[in-house]
Amino acid sequence: IEDLSLKDLVLPLVVIDKSQDVKNNPDSSLTVADIQKWERKYGKIPENSFVALRTDWGKRWPSQEKFENKDNAGQDHYPAWDLDALKYVYEQRGITANGHETFDTDTAVKQENGLVGEFYVLSHGHYQVELLNNLDLVPATGAYIFISVPKAEKAPGFPVRAFAVVPD
Repeated sequence: IEDLSLKDLVLPLVVIDKSQDVKNNPDSSLTVADIQKWERKYGKIPENSFVALRTDWGKRWPSQEKFENKDNAGQDHYPAWDLDALKYVYEQRGITANGHETFDTDTAVKQENGLVGEFYVLSHGHYQVELLNNLDLVPATGAYIFISVPKAEKAPGFPVRAFAVVPD
């Protein structure tokens, strides 16, 4: 965290809305095809931006039971990123960071090999913000995200306060 500069914490915000798909399938993950469809409508994702995945999952909080969405066998069901989608936005679009409304970067049902998406993001010098909220109040493009975080030495993670500003 201490290596993040101010320019890494104030970024153009891109919001990709997957909330309708998630209503029908809580195990849904954001794919490269979803991103390319979004880009056909809104334009290419800008370099050095923050890409947020909107699923409206944050509306389930503060109920941990609704947030985990366990089935009868105890398996959690919640949406997240597909690994190829993360690679696409970082490697093809050059974004700075990503975020989502759930606990994890990876969908709950795809964690049999660990948190591969989260590992990818963090092991490649990027950062992410989990448990975002109110993404339904932010436009797909045109806003900026501000991420307030203390510069805690050698901290692998830290709670943040993130907020978006939409210029007139």
